[in-house]
Amino acid sequence: MADWKDSLNLPRTDFPMKANLQTAEPAALARWEEMGLYDRIRTARAGRPRYVLHDGPPYANGQIHLGTALNKILKDFVVKSRTMAGFDSPYVPGYDCHGLPIELKVDRELGSKKREMSPADFRRACRAYAERFIDVMTGEFKRLGVFGDWEHPYLTMAFRYQAAIARALGRFVATGLVFKGKKPVHWCIHCRTALAEAEVEYEDHTSPSIYVEFPLAADSAGELGSRIPELAGRDVSVLIWTTTPWTIPSNLAIAFHPEFDYAAYDVGGRAVIVAEALAPSVAAVTGRTFGEPIARMKGVVLEHIRFQHPLYARPSVAVLGDYVTLDAGTGAVHTAPGHGADDFITGMRYGLDIYAPVGPGGHFLDTVELFGGQKVFDANPRIEEALKERAKLWHRQDFAHSYPHCWRCHNPVIFLATSQWFIRMDGEPLIERPAADGSGGTERRTLRQAGLEAIDRDVKWIPAWGRDRIFNMLANRPDWCISRQRAWGVPIPAVDCTSCGEAILTAELVERAASVFDEHGADAWYERPLEEFITPGLTCPKCGGTSFEREKDILDVWFDSGSSHEAVLPFRDELRWPADMYLEGSDQHRGWFQSSLLVGLGTRGRPPFRDVLTHGFLIDVDGRKMSKSLGNTILPQEVIKESGAETLRLWVAMSDFREELRVGKQILQRVVEAYRKIRNTCRYLLANLYDFDPDRHLVDVAAMQEVDRYALARYADTAGEILDAYDRFDFPAIFQRINQLTTVDLSAFYADVSKDRLYTFAAGSPARRSAQSAMYLIADGLSRLLAPILPVTADEMWRHLPGPRDASVHLAEFPPRPSVAALGDAELVARWQRLIAVRDDVNRALESARQGKTIGNSLGARVVLTAGGATAELLGRYRNDLPMLFIVSQVSLQSGGSEDTLAIDVGRAEGHKCARCWRIVDEVSSSHDTDGLCDRCVDAVGGSQAA
Repeated sequence: MADWKDSLNLPRTDFPMKANLQTAEPAALARWEEMGLYDRIRTARAGRPRYVLHDGPPYANGQIHLGTALNKILKDFVVKSRTMAGFDSPYVPGYDCHGLPIELKVDRELGSKKREMSPADFRRACRAYAERFIDVMTGEFKRLGVFGDWEHPYLTMAFRYQAAIARALGRFVATGLVFKGKKPVHWCIHCRTALAEAEVEYEDHTSPSIYVEFPLAADSAGELGSRIPELAGRDVSVLIWTTTPWTIPSNLAIAFHPEFDYAAYDVGGRAVIVAEALAPSVAAVTGRTFGEPIARMKGVVLEHIRFQHPLYARPSVAVLGDYVTLDAGTGAVHTAPGHGADDFITGMRYGLDIYAPVGPGGHFLDTVELFGGQKVFDANPRIEEALKERAKLWHRQDFAHSYPHCWRCHNPVIFLATSQWFIRMDGEPLIERPAADGSGGTERRTLRQAGLEAIDRDVKWIPAWGRDRIFNMLANRPDWCISRQRAWGVPIPAVDCTSCGEAILTAELVERAASVFDEHGADAWYERPLEEFITPGLTCPKCGGTSFEREKDILDVWFDSGSSHEAVLPFRDELRWPADMYLEGSDQHRGWFQSSLLVGLGTRGRPPFRDVLTHGFLIDVDGRKMSKSLGNTILPQEVIKESGAETLRLWVAMSDFREELRVGKQILQRVVEAYRKIRNTCRYLLANLYDFDPDRHLVDVAAMQEVDRYALARYADTAGEILDAYDRFDFPAIFQRINQLTTVDLSAFYADVSKDRLYTFAAGSPARRSAQSAMYLIADGLSRLLAPILPVTADEMWRHLPGPRDASVHLAEFPPRPSVAALGDAELVARWQRLIAVRDDVNRALESARQGKTIGNSLGARVVLTAGGATAELLGRYRNDLPMLFIVSQVSLQSGGSEDTLAIDVGRAEGHKCARCWRIVDEVSSSHDTDGLCDRCVDAVGGSQAA
């Protein structure tokens, strides 16, 4: 008998089953670079509606990590999807080149050499370090398949950018929002600099918790007795609680809530004042016995009463504060105006000294009695001992709590009042922003008010909880401390009068500096004569002096990066202000999102973005934060080496970025498996198009077989949902729809029932061309829809599709919505889903028959369906399609009455097995040339329906 295998239309394609992404991806990147793909995309989209995602610049200080990869891939999803949706969506990557992360790295590299370098020389070393890692990071971002203008990224250390930072500052100065003052700020004693809110992270920490007694000052005994007669002539004291013993030497006051109920209790013969509601817990913790109250009073009664400092011969005055709570402690709050935000405000209100006797390295000044020269945290036990010696320490225990740490060195920080430059959040002066009524007028608001209005009025937050997060952070933040005591950044172009020390910063001084920065860069502040920066006729407004020295502080790097919209968007022809989207991690609600918002309001009265998309952070499979110390980190470079960047990209698409993202080797293995299934389905579609020319063979949808129209309708429903998901940036939904389509609708059903037509029908038969046409349309659409997520795989698929087309799928667009909608047919889908449900029942019956040895494979089966009611009507309509649907040789349909019932009987098919298609048929040919073939196969090999 002849071997008919060569007469079959078996699938064939050069699209490999195994992706070999480790080699395929670099080859694709090289091809794209050689053809100038990014520039060709820009040319193809020229004149289209613009969509600008403005890049938040990562620090140029090392290789990328998995979180960086996540962020860049999400941005690439947005840019690619907007491009394929028909927008002109350029991407200009940026790098944050200033600041402490780079400065610390250079410090370590230079070691002792730094002491021999001038500030300008050290800054040049920082610049060289940043340049080195810009090249490294650019290569790694490109390896992820991220498209962008990598030849022309924006750099915060570029001369024009530095000048733009200065000019943004100048706008704040011109409106009177910038001032210099002494206020408590977060201070890192290890990095020796002030920290912005965005540079502080809260970590678990154990502090000493102490209860300290402050005796009543002798000169207030009479006043207290007149206010509270029950305490007249008594030995009175107040008890405070603190977790920062090192601030006790700086204590100047004790705060009481004006409306709380306080009481004096007899403890060892002394009348000790605490909040009445906290007295039982204080007694229990300290092990002291509190009797019945000697006297009761409201907190307001104690205002201005003077108590005695427990260590020094100075008073501690009773003050009032609404921030005092009854959550813990004694209800009487130790107050050191130089070491706390509330303490500072209270100290200013009561005219207290903003006393902060601590140097930049965290050591007490020599003037501090008992503890001079000691490091503050090291002094804690010594302070406790001194209090104990004076019988003022009631109790001490460890207290575990969340405490602010430096984001860079991860050491605990302190609150320290120092002289800093600030941007005012509240009070006069005001900024102007567009009126809410759309009249074209303006409204005057404080910076805080303007920011809160803009958050609600001008910006869409994705996901919606981002609004509450940034709103609450902005509502409660202090004035913006914009000065840093470091070397690598943009200097604050202020001068100090050498006669009286007055700090001078004017809009004219800033503009003059910006002009110099434009030409020479910010290093000029440290190298060029001060006269180049001084405006003619400048005099000190305080003393009239005309001799000045330059400011040594630099600007907060969050002001640098927050000014990126001013430094980049107006200067690039392909961009525009404001941007359509900012996209970063959830920590940037207090970082880049907030600093950009404030700079935009200060310079233009509007936010620099329309949408803000936020993603979560990485955790391992057990829900733990990823860290080197836990050994649970995953390097993107290793994932790429093992399974390709497409795996990382698919993992990002599969993960719900709106929450914390889990990642681990097991998760990535599941991603590899999901990728393999998608790829295999795409390969199957391509492999059946080897002899298909869409210009000659494409069948009109209306003329297709109904099963093909069903497959197209399912594709259309999925494509419509995917296009909607791209519009709302719901990438997990896109993966879910693609996975459902490829693994269930196509692989498990359509590919299965189409094999007989595709392989055994005549190559040019209408039935086979109908299936090929459907597969071509689906494959073409899938390659477009997959392109933003799997750019290499989609482009490889695109290049294996038949027919003339663009050189890359990334030059194409998504399937047009009208074309997609035209393929939909809800009634047809509903009918076929009922048929597929019957098929599922039949498959179970076939499997049972196979297990019982009644049949071998399904083509050896005869299925008898006894159906009634609507099921009988449906099956009768599709009687001729049932063998194809069940992949059996014979199906007979019997009436089962009027009830909607179905019974299935499976037996062995009777007849002859076709030597080519393996169906069991009534007759086969006995001719010499077609011996053993069924009539259909005789026609197929005879070419009666040749292409």
